[in-house]
Amino acid sequence: MFTNKFVEDLSARLSAMIPLAGEMREELRTKIEQLLKSSFAGLDLLSREEFDGQRTALERAEKRIKELEESLSELAGKMDQLEGQSTGK
Repeated sequence: MFTNKFVEDLSARLSAMIPLAGEMREELRTKIEQLLKSSFAGLDLLSREEFDGQRTALERAEKRIKELEESLSELAGKMDQLEGQSTGK
């Protein structure tokens, strides 16, 4: 998920865009930060590391599926050959 630093940086940038006095700006920054944290908490987001791990697992699964499909094709071919031989006799 998003780190506190990301949320803090984003809220600081957003509050800096609004021309206010120092104390009001800090209060606004705090409110924006709270709003961002609650909004992001409601989303089911993955961190970059979690996403990369899932992608790697999916790539391994796809590779294994391809290998199994090739094996299955070879076995089907062998079965066809055996059936052809047994009916030919």
